[in-house]
Parts: sequence; C-alpha cells; structure tokens
Amino acid sequence: MRKIIPPVFLTLSLFSIYLATLAPGLTWANDGADGGDLISAAVTGGVAHPSGYPTYLLLARLFQMIPVGTLAFRTNLMSALAGVLSALLVYGILVWVSDSPVQGNWLAGLVAGFSFGLSPIIWSQAVITEVYTLHTALAALVILLTLWIPSERSRTWLEVMRGLALGLALGNQLTSVFLIPPILFISAWQSGWKFNLRSILMACSGLGAGLLVYGSLPLRAFSNPPVNWGNPATLNQFWWLVSGALYQRRLLDLPLAGMLERGRTLAGLLLNQFELPGILMGLVGLVYYFRPSRLYFITIFNVISFSLFAILYATFDSYIYLLPVFLSFALWIGLGIGGLLQSVRKHQRLARIGLLIFFTLWFFTASLVRWPEVDASRDTNAEQFGAHAMQNLPQNAIVFTDSDQAIFGLWYFHYALKQRPDITVIATNLLGWDWYLHTLRTTYPGLDWSADVIWPPTIISNNPGHPVCQVSYWDQEEISCVPGSSANP
Repeated sequence: MRKIIPPVFLTLSLFSIYLATLAPGLTWANDGADGGDLISAAVTGGVAHPSGYPTYLLLARLFQMIPVGTLAFRTNLMSALAGVLSALLVYGILVWVSDSPVQGNWLAGLVAGFSFGLSPIIWSQAVITEVYTLHTALAALVILLTLWIPSERSRTWLEVMRGLALGLALGNQLTSVFLIPPILFISAWQSGWKFNLRSILMACSGLGAGLLVYGSLPLRAFSNPPVNWGNPATLNQFWWLVSGALYQRRLLDLPLAGMLERGRTLAGLLLNQFELPGILMGLVGLVYYFRPSRLYFITIFNVISFSLFAILYATFDSYIYLLPVFLSFALWIGLGIGGLLQSVRKHQRLARIGLLIFFTLWFFTASLVRWPEVDASRDTNAEQFGAHAMQNLPQNAIVFTDSDQAIFGLWYFHYALKQRPDITVIATNLLGWDWYLHTLRTTYPGLDWSADVIWPPTIISNNPGHPVCQVSYWDQEEISCVPGSSANP
C-alpha cells in the first residue's frame, strides 16, 4: 500500500493543477494556434498539418466522444492526461526499473515527477490542444520499456511492446526518430553484443504494428474531409505529408550567429524550467553520481540529439522540441536526490524529511509563480473571435483568411462545430497547392471552381452574388466585407 501512495499522489496532484488551468474551449494560449486544425481534423475524420499526426488524431477522437464540456475542452483534456502520464512515467523510470541507481526511492521519483510536470513548458502544453504532451508520454514509455529487464518468458512480449510504443511515438512526432539509436545500442548491450534474430523480428513486428497508424491517413483522405492536408491518397502526396516536406527548408536555415544565440537561450530555458535548486540537483545527479549505465546513456543521448534539433530548426516555437531534454534533466534531478540520500545512510530518515519539506515548499512556490504564466482557464480570445465571426458574416459569404489563428479558428467553428454551413472558408495562403484546391472543390461543390488559375479574384468573378469577406487575426480581430463580388478582398 505504501508503494502505491507516492505515484497516486503525484497523479492526482498534477491532474488537479492541470485541470484548474485547462482551457475551457478553443484557445491560442501558450503558442497553441494549431489547436483548431487538430480538433477539426480529428472530429471530421480529416488529416492534420504535416506530418499528419495519425496517433494523435485517433486518440483525440476517442476523447472527443467523452460527454463532458465542449469539443475543444475534451481534446484539451487529452493533453492534460498525457502530461500527467509523462510525469508518472518519469517516476516509474527511477523507482520501478532495476537499472536505476535509485530504484525503490519514492522521494527521488516524486521530486523528478513534479520537477518535470510543473516545469513551465510541459505545463503550458498540458492545458491546450497540442501534440507535445503525448510526445513526451510516448517517449517516456519507450525509455521505460527500453530500460526494463524482463524475465526470459516475457522478453519476447517486451520487445513487441517497445517496438509498438516506438511506432506510435513516430506516428505522433517524427522527432521520436532520435530515440532509435540509443534503443539499438542498449538492445545490443543487453544481448551481450550477440545477433539475436528472434528479438529483432519481434521488435520490428511491434514497430510495424505501431506504424500502421499512418495507414489511416490515406483512408481519411479518401473520404474527402474538409481538413485534408496534402490529400495523401497517392504515394507522392502521402510522402509529402508524412516527411514534413513543407517544413524541411527550415532545418539548418539559421546563420551561425543565430544558432549560437539559440544555444545560449537553451541554458536560460533550462534554468527557467527547474530554477537554481533543480539545476544544481540535476548536475549533482549527472556528474557527481554518474556511473556507466543504460539510463545515463539514453538520457545523455536524448539531451544532445533533441537540443541540436531545437537549435538547428528555424521556427519560432522550436523550444517545444526541448521537452525530451527537460524530461531527461528531471531524471537527473531524481538521481541527484537518490544519490544524496544514499550518501547519508546513517541519517537518511532525517535527510528524507528535510528534503521532502524543502522540495514541497519549492514546488508550492514555483507553482504559484508559474500559474499566471501558463494558465489558460480564462483565455477566451479564440472562442470570442469564432463566435463573433459566425454571428456577423453575411449569408452565403465567401470568406478569405490568411493567419493561423483565423484559419484554424474558423475551421473549428465551421467544420468541427458545423456552424454556418452557408459560408465558404478559404485559406488564401494554401491556394497554391493542388491538394487544397481539391479539398475546396469537394467541400464546396456549389461554387464554380472552373478557372485555370484559382485565386481570390477568379473565385469572386466566377461566383457573383456572394458577399466577400476578409477575416484575419494577428494582434487583433479584423473582419471586413463587401456586398458585391467585384471588389478584391
């Protein structure tokens, strides 16, 4: 019973905090503009932006069936539970795995779990619709299954489960590919560097089963959903989507000075996640108590690989790709706590009480400070924007829009909530793609799409009598409409 209390306490505490700060509906908080796209793709059986995120879409659709709150709230809830699971798995890696130097030390597991679960970036992603808490949960699960030493009878099933978890992780976030090299190295290490065909085949079968989620993308495309990025019904379009070809140019797109600046920023982000006590304890766990082991190898490899990717990937939100780095550092914090307790065996009970009081006060204070920074429970900007647009757009309007907030916000209200079926929503920055023109033709068959070049002026001239509106949201909402079809938006 005593072994159950710490993980249950961790789970209930984090879930309560996440629930109190969870967005009640569609939100753009915490760089969450993609929420409208993900929710709409999931509920309409569609395809989200590259790389398609099939694992996420399948799980999100299950959560959307829960009869609680709004459609967006149910999808936000999935992020919260995935965030809790991530922290619980951090606890499990330290406490349950025999390879862990602090196995059985519940205090080390609690401190590590709370350190990660209450770090600002994972907390911010746990209260909105995004793919990143599921990413960390699956990554932590893969690490746990990689470090778990099975009995001879269960070894085969463990290989399958590890491959399955990795396949599902790749179906949610392509950067999960960075988990493969340490898995291969550790698998060879565990087998005594002997070639084991059976283990390889079982692991590959699990991986293949997990990757089958990508097979859902062409099936979704065949139904011509209104959200159908890439229309992956052909092999070429499928590869364009799942390879993230749309974003590949952003890799290595920074000058050397920009990369160096990002490297310096990473150190600041690390300090912001764990503050000075956590940084010091993590360094103690990494340096002072270091010993060659599979746990240290996989965490160090993750820190290096995911840090390099975040530095080299030229997007404004590339910091989110550091979540596996923060997960690894939280494990080092736990290793530091466990190492300190083992170093004071004669006074371990007193040290345990002292550390428990210190970290309880630290987490309580840090939570109060971080709460306003990540709280999305009062964010209603996206909901107000969508409700205002649906209420004020003219009947049968052709609506052109050009910002992620506006596009995905309108998709959520128009496609996911099925409001204003009379209007036509067109993302002008996607008109250059054949797949998007196909989507428009199948979604709005009542309009004339016969022009050689489909562009706002030709759409307007081919469909006289429709009011024309321009809707955008950058710093504020902008909606402008003209009654005729002769004016360009």
